[in-house]
Amino acid sequence: MPQFESYGLKGGVWRGRLTDPKGPPARIVLVQHGEVLAEARLSETGEAEWRVEVDLPAQALGDGIQTLLLKTDSGEGGTDSTPGGHVLDRLTLMAGRMLDDDMTAEISALRAELELVKRELRRLATRDTAG
Repeated sequence: MPQFESYGLKGGVWRGRLTDPKGPPARIVLVQHGEVLAEARLSETGEAEWRVEVDLPAQALGDGIQTLLLKTDSGEGGTDSTPGGHVLDRLTLMAGRMLDDDMTAEISALRAELELVKRELRRLATRDTAG
């Protein structure tokens, strides 16, 4: 089974290292919502080891949270990914105005939960000192 080590995203290019004793896959693709956005470039760096680079297209970016999959594919090309491919890694991108709303809602929920915990701890502390 192929193993992928991500080196991260810089300058719009997602880089990493792929190792697989069976050899490289037919292709590695960047997928979002089931659609192939880009095909990765492979450069051999050693025995059973390749550098992987894939450019993030502008269409992958948008308000909110976007999840991109890097996966092996046996297809010949095109915009469809074959179902038998192996997901190597996931990249989550967060941007835009909607993110502010998402984060605000999450922080509000965490504050509410924290208040519940504090109230329960106070109740337990009062009960223990009274009893």
